[in-house]
Amino acid sequence: MANKVMNIRMTHTKQSLINSFLHLVAYKDFEKITIADITSSAQVNRATFYAHFNDKYELLDYIMGDSASTAIENRTAGVVKCDQDSINQLVLAVCDFYQVPNIQCRSSYLGLVVPQLKEKITNELKAYLSKSLDHIYTETEKNMYVAIFAQIIHEGAYQWASGNITMNKEEVAKKVALIVVGGLGLSN
Repeated sequence: MANKVMNIRMTHTKQSLINSFLHLVAYKDFEKITIADITSSAQVNRATFYAHFNDKYELLDYIMGDSASTAIENRTAGVVKCDQDSINQLVLAVCDFYQVPNIQCRSSYLGLVVPQLKEKITNELKAYLSKSLDHIYTETEKNMYVAIFAQIIHEGAYQWASGNITMNKEEVAKKVALIVVGGLGLSN
């Protein structure tokens, strides 16, 4: 029982640190955020922060990785398929992912975060696509398709999230899904 209480407390504390950080980046440059800022806002001490993360970069990395997998899980319900609807949902998941940290936040945060966001979500897309294409293509073909189509899915969603496309995200998802499914030679 004591272990369960400790795990719940640790989970709650970690979430407090995350919430504190997300609150701070909304109004303060990332470079100027200190561990003291985060711990003060989360109402924990520095030792508690370091029990969870080595530094603010690791905290940021954790937030992004968790957000990427959650966005895909939420849209696909854990079902791994490679059809037009699944690709459509992947594009929407990437749109959702970019909406979580609010891409319009402070510019210093954006310069640091966007490359990391892209890496996190692209890796999650590759993992999903790789599983969905198992036993359909040779390993060489699969590796090629996974890399190319993860980039296409990401770029379509990113163009929407950054405001470069005036279509709604559902229209973008539909168009990107058609390109990917057509490129894979799959039918509905």
